Amino acid sequence: MKRQTRDLLLLRKDEVRDKISIEMEIAVLNNLLQNVETTTALCVAYELIDLNRFKIFHDHLSVSKALKPNAIKPFQFLVNRN
Repeated sequence: MKRQTRDLLLLRKDEVRDKISIEMEIAVLNNLLQNVETTTALCVAYELIDLNRFKIFHDHLSVSKALKPNAIKPFQFLVNRN
């Protein structure tokens, strides 16, 4: 799997500017974000509201199909469960 590159802004309260601890903290944050930013986690956090059929879909298959480009029909909405 290809590693994703990203820009992270790290704000710290401590005054110690140890480069090794900063690099280690960035590596841990990258690992945490890679585990959280998966399709499975996204499907758990969202639900599909279909006003054409007056239904709310919570299942993984319906939400993952709606996440594809140009897959959402009119009056279908992806809503965050939070």
